[in-house]
Amino acid sequence: MHFGISSLSDSYVADSPWYAIYTRHQHEKMVAQALIGKGFETFLPLHTAAHDWKDRTKIVSLPLFPCYLFFRGILEHSQRRIMTTPGVYAIVSSGGHPAAIPAVEIETIRRVVESGASVESHPFLKRGNRVRIKCGPFAGIQGILVRRKNKCRLVLSVEMLGKAAAVEVDAFQAEPIHTARLKDCSIGHEPGRSTSI
Repeated sequence: MHFGISSLSDSYVADSPWYAIYTRHQHEKMVAQALIGKGFETFLPLHTAAHDWKDRTKIVSLPLFPCYLFFRGILEHSQRRIMTTPGVYAIVSSGGHPAAIPAVEIETIRRVVESGASVESHPFLKRGNRVRIKCGPFAGIQGILVRRKNKCRLVLSVEMLGKAAAVEVDAFQAEPIHTARLKDCSIGHEPGRSTSI
């Protein structure tokens, strides 16, 4: 689930870069809706989680990357409009300038979220067995293969944020990239080396 495209204004150009916004805690949805109302294309990836209440369990939609959402637009024309949006703390920057997020990272997260597969937040990984999914709904997507609770997960990273998400995959769908070695990930076999978490 995600917040997506609004009616577009001059704030949006199809090939303009993606950026990330850092928001106040639990203001991600409100900020996304406000920016959509201002004509920005936004992307707020959500995942479902079960929350236990006194008398019941409730399924809720939560941001995949708490306190962050993505947008694209021409910053020279729109930075002030973004920063005056209630709930916005900052545009994620590097070296004092807004940092563009690679479109491939956004589209990878979007594909996984929109697929309906179970996706969850995951600790950011810098090392591990990088693989490419060769078939199925995630064909072409790249990430780091890890094993947890006898299941294989593909970890997808947003490098600029130091954040990651994971989705369950079958080991036979993955192929190693370059010289990465991929071992059998079936139950009873250890996967290839990955970063400890």
